[in-house]
Amino acid sequence: EDRLQLFHAIGAIVRRLPERYRALAADGRVELSTTPFAHPLAPLMHDFACARDTVPDAALPSAPQYPGGPGRVDWHLRDAIASHARRFGSPPTGLWPAEGAISEPFLTQVAASGLRWAASSETVLGNSLSRAGADLSRREQWLYRGWRLARAPGTTLFFRDERLSDQIGFEYSKWHGRDAALHLIGELHRIGAQAPDGEVPLVVIALDGENAWEYYPFNGYYFFEELYGALAADPSIRTRTFADCVADPSVPSSELPSLVAGSWVLGTLSTWIGEAGKNRAWDLLCEAKHAVDAVFANGELEPARRELAERQLAACEGSDWFWWLGPYNPEHAVERFDRLFRHNLARLYELIGRPAPAALEQPLSHGLGHPEIGGAMRRAAAEP
Repeated sequence: EDRLQLFHAIGAIVRRLPERYRALAADGRVELSTTPFAHPLAPLMHDFACARDTVPDAALPSAPQYPGGPGRVDWHLRDAIASHARRFGSPPTGLWPAEGAISEPFLTQVAASGLRWAASSETVLGNSLSRAGADLSRREQWLYRGWRLARAPGTTLFFRDERLSDQIGFEYSKWHGRDAALHLIGELHRIGAQAPDGEVPLVVIALDGENAWEYYPFNGYYFFEELYGALAADPSIRTRTFADCVADPSVPSSELPSLVAGSWVLGTLSTWIGEAGKNRAWDLLCEAKHAVDAVFANGELEPARRELAERQLAACEGSDWFWWLGPYNPEHAVERFDRLFRHNLARLYELIGRPAPAALEQPLSHGLGHPEIGGAMRRAAAEP
């Protein structure tokens, strides 16, 4: 009975969350962003080869492209925007892409969807500027501003400060709450002091859903109290939403000549492609997508069944299936995600009335490692 009471209490809290977020947004205290519906790795759905922007020798799936990828990305975007408007009363202004993963073709779609900003990570910007021959010796000269891409001029790009974001995500939980908050405020002051003359730096701190707070005493309560109190009391620091920054012409911004595809993890896409198990998963997904396309083209499914199949396909397109495949991940996690991915593909075949391939009976990957936050980041720590 105690467990049931707790279960119902949690349910009541969760049911009220959309209403609470909606009220905070209406009051201007927060801005609510969206993410494509099932969290797909949109750049790879556009073009597997974009993984070679940062890893030139990356192994790619056997399939040349994800079939109909741009159309599927558009579906995920449209569904996310509609869901956001339905729950919060208005469409979102901006987007945090799944895993902060962006590419030029994807951002063109983002701009066409009416979203006015998108955010990613510092290394993606650094890689892009480096390819254009820019001097990256001083981060204060290029990081702390908005950026516009020529192919998607209607959408402003913001890039997070990786060092400060990772301090919150992975380090400050070990500190006393007040010490951590004061350290972060001090870092913001240092950035302000080193900014180019006459320019007010825009510092983006963003966490991609890391479950950081469970590692903080009392879920980060003391850290948050100290941090928000210090921010509110500091006359030299102004907290703003991205929507405010997009609308404010005084916010520094520049044009980005071109964009190197990447994500918040190392600035690459290697966490989701390039390893044998990941590539095999993409091939199985491509095969299933071809089967779905054939059934849809023939008009074999009634509308309700077709919608179920389309949403099942969307679930199979989510990014985490590929994240967790790979020998550097924990064995139990790989086994579970591998099995669930294949189960979801089998369910997709069932919904479209086609037999599932025998290959779905065979595991794709076997985990061997024990990373804290993903094998790709663990491996990077050992790289020079």
